[in-house]
Amino acid sequence: MADTKNQVKAYLQVTMKVSPANRAAAAKVYNDYRQPFLDTIEGALTKELLVRDEDVQVSHGFDSMEHAKAYLTSELFTKHVFPGLKPTWDADPDIRFYNVA
Repeated sequence: MADTKNQVKAYLQVTMKVSPANRAAAAKVYNDYRQPFLDTIEGALTKELLVRDEDVQVSHGFDSMEHAKAYLTSELFTKHVFPGLKPTWDADPDIRFYNVA
């Protein structure tokens, strides 16, 4: 039987409009908090930064939808990640949750 304990079962996808001038600052927030996210957020398994010309996306993998949704109310997100990213946004982010089929 396969080990399902560490399999991604849900994703939190945050898509942000970030102008080229602010991309380095946004990437710094990602880099500063990637490891603390993986080390301290319950159920966190992966975190990837995806960059396109039109936007920046952070994809977070979790072991459950419950943990994915809980991250947005965590101290790490509300006191560190969100305040660090907010000044880099050109518009409010698009936040979506996905279940792995």
